[in-house]
Amino acid sequence: MPSREDALPTQQFIDIEAVENGVLLLRGGSMRQIVAVSGLNFDLKSEDEQNAIIFSYQNFLNSLNFTLQIFIHSRKVNIDGYLAGLKGIEAGEMHPLLKTQLAEYGEFIRSFVAENAIMQKSFYVVVPYDVVEIGGVSSSGGALSFLKKKKSVDQTALSETEQSESRKRNMGQLSQRVEQVIAGLQQIGLASEPLEEQAAIELFYNLYNPENAEKKGLSIDAARDN
Repeated sequence: MPSREDALPTQQFIDIEAVENGVLLLRGGSMRQIVAVSGLNFDLKSEDEQNAIIFSYQNFLNSLNFTLQIFIHSRKVNIDGYLAGLKGIEAGEMHPLLKTQLAEYGEFIRSFVAENAIMQKSFYVVVPYDVVEIGGVSSSGGALSFLKKKKSVDQTALSETEQSESRKRNMGQLSQRVEQVIAGLQQIGLASEPLEEQAAIELFYNLYNPENAEKKGLSIDAARDN
């Protein structure tokens, strides 16, 4: 296991000071809230529906007076649990034909995944709040560019009471922005919700450990629904 000293260089690349109720508290007092967003199959929509979605999206962007980042994260799906569930159903199946079909289906899935990794895409919108915003759009690039913040005031110069009041006030402002984004996305037909603290931490773990970033827990019922 790597020592704490070995982990320090990685921590230095992350500008997050703490995570509080799902809110990323950056050094200097700036904040970020990550909102998970559902997807929709645009290509399956009719032309009128596509035009309505584009128009709603345009109105959504024009309604914002702050920048945001759209972030897509791909994860390999671990289907070991799914295959184990199939094996259990196969073992309890009394009908010979169904038992054979379950065995063949399980083997097909196992062979298919061995040659083709199953990926799941997750969609996020990152809502920012900077203590002091400078006019113009900040530069961005890469998956973690939403952590880059604009020039901010020196929070260390404030007393503890002032820091507490400032943080509470800033969180209130960020919360209003998040509500505005969620309402705007709903008008497009996209469900969304802010990430809880554990989900936000897990997201960053997966980003910095891509070799271990497998989504587990694909259930039999979920696969049947699809």
